[in-house]
Amino acid sequence: MATAAAAGTDAAPKGGGKKKLIIIIAIVLVLVLAGVGALLMMKKKAHAEDEDGAAAEEKPAAAAHAKPGTPPTFVPLDPFTVNLADKEVDRFAQIGITLEVNDPKFADQLKAYMPAIRNNVLIVLSHKTSAELLSIEGKEQLAKEIRREAVRPMGIELDDEDEEADSAPKKKKKKKRAVESPVTQVLFSTFIVQ
Repeated sequence: MATAAAAGTDAAPKGGGKKKLIIIIAIVLVLVLAGVGALLMMKKKAHAEDEDGAAAEEKPAAAAHAKPGTPPTFVPLDPFTVNLADKEVDRFAQIGITLEVNDPKFADQLKAYMPAIRNNVLIVLSHKTSAELLSIEGKEQLAKEIRREAVRPMGIELDDEDEEADSAPKKKKKKKRAVESPVTQVLFSTFIVQ
């Protein structure tokens, strides 16, 4: 009987040992798979950051846009009152301008450069005649020029599409990569020409 009892106790640890071994192997296998999965995710994240960094180097920092679905940010400028370039009669314009940007951080940058932006806009306005400002095409052209001049103090140079179209037949230029303006739209809140 003693041998039968000893044989029974020997059989129990062997069966329990196999179960323990299978459980340990399963745990080690799960840990290895989790480690490999974490390593792959870290590599994927690092690769995505490298691509984002390379893309950010290709695009100007100011051209960053907010996430889709977020409302735009409006930066109102103090109203401008300027003498126009009419030669036959003294005329002036009072124009209220608001700049639309997609990124609130860029709106803060604009506010830091506001004296230079106002100067550039005043110079553009003072070179206009009343006839240019009263037509729809003139207002649209003015909006394009203000959009270009609003970002110039920050070192962003926008190409004027009309100038490129006119100069293309005369000279063959190397086309630069188009710079996207962080100012998406120029809105007029008041527009008085007298």
